[in-house]
Amino acid sequence: MESQRSSRALSSRSRSMEMLLNRLRAIKSKEEEDKLASILDAVGEFGPFQRRLVALTFIPNILAAFFMFADSLVFTAQKAYCNTSWILAMYPNLSEAEQMNLTLPRESNGSFLTCLMYSPVDWNLDSIIQFGLNRTEMCQDGWIYPESKKRMLTDEFDLVCGKEFNWELAMTVYMAGFLIGSVTFGFLCDRLGRYPTILVSLLGLTIFGFGDGLPSKAWPHMRSQHYTCSGLIGTAWCGLCTVTEWLVGVHRARAIIVSHCYFTAGILILSGLAYSIPHWRLLFLVGGAPVFCVIPYIWVLPESPRWLMLRGKVEEAKQILCRAASVNKKVIPLNLLTQMHLSGKKPVKTSVLDFYSNRYLRKVTLVMGCLWFTISYTYLTLSLKVKDFGVNPYTRQVIPSLMEVPARLCCVLLLEHLGRKWTLALTLLQASLVCLLVLLLPQELKFTVVLVILLGEFSLAGSVTLLFIYTAELLPTVLRATGLGLVSLAFAAGAISSLTILRISQSPSILPTCLSCASAVLALYLCSLLPETQDLPLADTIEH
Repeated sequence: MESQRSSRALSSRSRSMEMLLNRLRAIKSKEEEDKLASILDAVGEFGPFQRRLVALTFIPNILAAFFMFADSLVFTAQKAYCNTSWILAMYPNLSEAEQMNLTLPRESNGSFLTCLMYSPVDWNLDSIIQFGLNRTEMCQDGWIYPESKKRMLTDEFDLVCGKEFNWELAMTVYMAGFLIGSVTFGFLCDRLGRYPTILVSLLGLTIFGFGDGLPSKAWPHMRSQHYTCSGLIGTAWCGLCTVTEWLVGVHRARAIIVSHCYFTAGILILSGLAYSIPHWRLLFLVGGAPVFCVIPYIWVLPESPRWLMLRGKVEEAKQILCRAASVNKKVIPLNLLTQMHLSGKKPVKTSVLDFYSNRYLRKVTLVMGCLWFTISYTYLTLSLKVKDFGVNPYTRQVIPSLMEVPARLCCVLLLEHLGRKWTLALTLLQASLVCLLVLLLPQELKFTVVLVILLGEFSLAGSVTLLFIYTAELLPTVLRATGLGLVSLAFAAGAISSLTILRISQSPSILPTCLSCASAVLALYLCSLLPETQDLPLADTIEH
């Protein structure tokens, strides 16, 4: 009995000592973070250096919007009629209307059939006109597109009559690139640094982005889009980490929100170019040309001082901070520079396994993964539901995009009054109510349903931006990019799940919307489990 009491007492003391040590580590970590925050304050909270840094995110966001949605405007359905030039070899003076009238069968309503033709014969023209042709067969010499006003990818590669290559499949390939790029560049960003990883991702973006309009077949174009997306998401995550670690206070959230508004600018540019440019190849070449504007990033993009300090590169961190201060016309006090040191004088070592072994990281990753999945699945499901109502593709792009700007700007005010957690919860609540309304409203009320869906996209646009801010602040600097890559798996899975379920259901169904409503309610509950990060210093290590 006495030995049991002593063992329990020792166990209790060891737990108390462990808690005390963890608390001391947290206090020490907070003190070091506060010192770096003080240095960043001395550099200038939001001077010319920080404004230039935020401006560097604008072009990648514009390009991301362009490449993400370009295929929705070039994979448009076309009416394809069989190429019956065999009759022109004998009678070259026939007009196109006469040629089609003599060689193409008609439907019961009088319109031409799209995938059938009359079998070629060696009759003279008078006999063909008098007796007509009766035997039909599938198209043998390709197709013509007399009603097409633009050269789209669909008619360039004859993706018709059983060879259709729908936009949903193209989007799935694109999201697969999103998934691979998130994990790969997220890992590299935490290992090699923000600066070199952004340069590698920008190199891939430059090569494949500008080359999206060059392939001679559909699948090489899809592969190019796949790699383009990988480069874009690598740039996005590394850029988010860099902006998060350079900016402090309210400037961080405001800068990320403003940079996301340029995603809308990218969609508007895409819509304008797609409407005015007559050839899909020229569209990709013109729209992809801004990738060359990122070449000067080699000389102007800074490394994150937080990452450098955690890797033991204190002198490099000092040099970058002093350069930033000189751009802002500030001077960092000498006592702050001398206080910059690394605890234990050793670089912090971490691995992906920390997301499993560390309780806090495990919880944050699982909860944020569920939130990313929900928002991705719900947003894409609502967007594609608008497509079911036959809304013009340009209208589907422009109207929701214009609504996203005020949605994101509203988040600036909400964040300052409600904080990250409850602002995100509010947007998720709105999304849940919208999904419920879409289920309850009769589908005959087309205009009303479309307006409700647009309201849902308004809420979810704010949710996406909030997730970027919130996720980056919840994760420690040593694993920030890796964590963003992991939760992006859930984002890609949500988009692919939405496309898969819609493809399986074929005809309009309430199943995708039901799942959206259920997942939004679940996400609303999970959001309440997360800690608030507003006005708190960034965590640099997993001990914090």
